[in-house]
Amino acid sequence: MKTLVLAAIRCSLMFLVTASLFCVQPAQAYTVTLKEVGPNVVANGSGAINLTGLTSDVHGLILEGKITANIGLMIITGPFGVFADGFSGITGPTSFGSGGFSFPNSGSGDIVGISGFFGRLVVPLNYVSGAALSDSMIFNNATFASLGVTPGTYVWTWGDGANQRFTLRIGAVPDGGSTVSLLGFALLGLAALRRKLGC
Repeated sequence: MKTLVLAAIRCSLMFLVTASLFCVQPAQAYTVTLKEVGPNVVANGSGAINLTGLTSDVHGLILEGKITANIGLMIITGPFGVFADGFSGITGPTSFGSGGFSFPNSGSGDIVGISGFFGRLVVPLNYVSGAALSDSMIFNNATFASLGVTPGTYVWTWGDGANQRFTLRIGAVPDGGSTVSLLGFALLGLAALRRKLGC
């Protein structure tokens, strides 16, 4: 009876430790996903940005959401006519398509943007480095072709630290099976541990 109780305790602890590995997630680097949804193109951005290594060079810009793919003026996601701060020092693609200026029909959340051409990152006015950001915009009756954006993944960086990158994903971008592989290895490890503990 005592060994059965100990085995049950071990299995419960193993479950709690394993579950905590999957439940705790640190703030992810800022990512914008651009998708064709029905007759529209929808941009959703979320994540945190670490401003370490960037130079604050513009304060109090008034911006609105837009895409300018041909000069990488990128995606500025969020609402219309809000104040923002600009930081220089990023590196990455200078374009992600052939399209000129495209303005959304609606936008909400935090104003965030990047320009590979100008080497500038834009964040909300007085943004606190590392704080979570979230925003979206919708281009009604649009396609990737009409916006002139090229499907793929584009990454801008400004250091090697956590959240020192800005990622743009246009279209469905497969993860290459890494999620499934990770889950498979976790399950194999659990099975081996369970056999060793005898539960």
